[in-house]
Amino acid sequence: MSRAFTKESDEDPNLDEIQPTLNALIRYLTRENNGVPVYERKNYVDSQDRTIHEMSNGYSYTIDACGKWSIIENS
Repeated sequence: MSRAFTKESDEDPNLDEIQPTLNALIRYLTRENNGVPVYERKNYVDSQDRTIHEMSNGYSYTIDACGKWSIIENS
């Protein structure tokens, strides 16, 4: 199939495919948010010793044991 006929989203990485850095997360989330900047509101270490990044899009993210970003459930 020609690249001319592939959707842009087919080439975009998934959350678990981006680099495990905060800058990469911010770039990814901003792109997913139609260019509206997403920023870190705060970060902390939870009871499971994970660094949690609360972002301005209303979600929290952490790097899992495999070194990949994931969304965490807020309790």
